[in-house]
Amino acid sequence: MDRGPVPGVPASQEINLVQLLFVLIAVLVAISIPAVSSCFGILHQVPEGHVGAYWTGGALSKRITDPGFHLKMPVLTQYEPIQVTIQTDEVKNIPCGTKGGVMIYFDKIEVVNRLRKDYVYDTILNYGVTYDKTWIYDKIHHEINQFCSAHTLQDVYIDKFDQIDENMKEALQKDCTIYAPGIEIINVRVTKPTIPAVIARNYEQMEEERTKVLIAMERQKVVEKEAETQMKMAVTEAEKDALVSKIRMEQIIMEKESTKMQQIIENEMYLNREKSLADSNFYRVEKEAEANNLVLTPEYLELKFIEAIANNTKMFFGDKVPNMVFDQKLLGNFLGGV
Repeated sequence: MDRGPVPGVPASQEINLVQLLFVLIAVLVAISIPAVSSCFGILHQVPEGHVGAYWTGGALSKRITDPGFHLKMPVLTQYEPIQVTIQTDEVKNIPCGTKGGVMIYFDKIEVVNRLRKDYVYDTILNYGVTYDKTWIYDKIHHEINQFCSAHTLQDVYIDKFDQIDENMKEALQKDCTIYAPGIEIINVRVTKPTIPAVIARNYEQMEEERTKVLIAMERQKVVEKEAETQMKMAVTEAEKDALVSKIRMEQIIMEKESTKMQQIIENEMYLNREKSLADSNFYRVEKEAEANNLVLTPEYLELKFIEAIANNTKMFFGDKVPNMVFDQKLLGNFLGGV
């Protein structure tokens, strides 16, 4: 339904307002639809962790923008966000032929890498937005095949498998440093390759046998350790008994020595006591002898003799006195003479 011209507004200005309204609607549509916004949009957003790279008429511009909202010329300028934070590229299903001709497959190899912000322009200029295809995906295939072709299945699957991560990292970083210095290889993680089922079964059997041998060796070590422990316990017990016996012997010897010393002391005491008694008796006898020499004079003896005769009252009958009287008298005279 036609409402007619707006009162008070000229017809030319009304046409300009309608055109401006259509332009605003087109801008909003371009902003809301990413596919349209990338070609025809004026306002665009660079996400965090990325920088904006621009192509004007197909030529890469040196303009690099930081995260946030930015403006560009529609149609003439194309925009692409480039990640400059750490990212992980997964390279899957990599065929590999070993030195012996066995074909194996690496299911997945993860490459942790980062594109430095200062080298975004040079890297995209030389290798495009898909620079990681050239220096990571394709390079991983090449380096894995080089490694496998120079080693046997035993080396790749068992002996040198732990070296593949470091070898891949060094190989990738070496070429990137020379030809694409903006790419930094942080780490490489390699999964165990898939080998033919028959060979895998052989490896499993080998591992089972190796496990049995290890178990037997560990059991032998346990038995040896137990025997060694028992021997140490026996030695310790014997040493303890020997030490106890030695202590007891020393105790007995000390007791004997103590008894001996006690006996010696008692003997010395007895000898000293007996010597003292003998000296005392000798002194007494000597003094008694000296006293007797002083007391037992001839006169004293004669006196005692007379007293003894006098005390023994005897009656003699006859005309003759017994000779005993005279003999005793003569004895007294003899003693007096002595």
